[in-house]
Amino acid sequence: MNFDYKKAFSRNLGWVTEAEQETLKNKTVAIAGLGGVGGAHLLTLTRLGIGNFNLADYDHFEVENFNRQAGAMISTLEQPKLETMANMALDINPHLIINHFKKGVSEGNLHSFFKDTDVYVDSLDFFCFQIRQQVFQYLYENKIPAVTAAPLGLSAANLNFLPGHMSFEDYFGLDTVDTDFDKGLLFLLGLSPSMPHSKYLVAEEYVDFKNKRGPSTGIACQLCSGTIGAEVLKLLLKRGRVLAAPHSIQIDAYLNKSVARWVPFGYKNPIQRLKFFIAKRKYSSLL
Repeated sequence: MNFDYKKAFSRNLGWVTEAEQETLKNKTVAIAGLGGVGGAHLLTLTRLGIGNFNLADYDHFEVENFNRQAGAMISTLEQPKLETMANMALDINPHLIINHFKKGVSEGNLHSFFKDTDVYVDSLDFFCFQIRQQVFQYLYENKIPAVTAAPLGLSAANLNFLPGHMSFEDYFGLDTVDTDFDKGLLFLLGLSPSMPHSKYLVAEEYVDFKNKRGPSTGIACQLCSGTIGAEVLKLLLKRGRVLAAPHSIQIDAYLNKSVARWVPFGYKNPIQRLKFFIAKRKYSSLL
């Protein structure tokens, strides 16, 4: 079968015009991390018709990934996530142009990784604080929009960092603390200021800060990919409202509601500081 781009993505038309679909075909999205959310993001954006990707990941699939990661299957055990997910995307659109970064994204390859990037989709592991800070600082300095959606419980917590708006560091303040535990709390509270998903956490002992592990669901990852897809579409086509930090929104399927929050001054907000100290006292026993 000869692949026909226009026919393959013709059912997008109506929500996008033919001219907009052609625009998406010529755009480049960078994704760092192809696990839980990253793999789902790649497939969603491929089906949207995005034509070019810069992809970074150095990890392999394991059995523990089966509950949530799009590329995790018996047939892909111990296989590189980057190669597996790139092949899955190419199986949808064989005309894709994919730049592989097999050693992941690092301070030394930021310029190469973000070359020609129109939008960055953050899919790094939750605990990758140092490289995430370096990535977002590069994006801020080079005026590249970034979107992130955290899979929390059965929800997607969306936060966007756009040129001309608050920076990642000004919002999260990770440089103001020393330990990964404190950075994790600040990051979590920034992603989800209201923490609605905590209401249905039934076994708190699986929140393991010491070993950098936490409970997850494929439901949340799929919700995140839909949210990310919509934000990327709006940014690339320059239409529709895209909220920038310190605004955030969390869509929770378990609670059947969405929670929008505005956190002026980011981590410096007095309420955020209070939440941080309360969370630190509560969860320090889990270390």
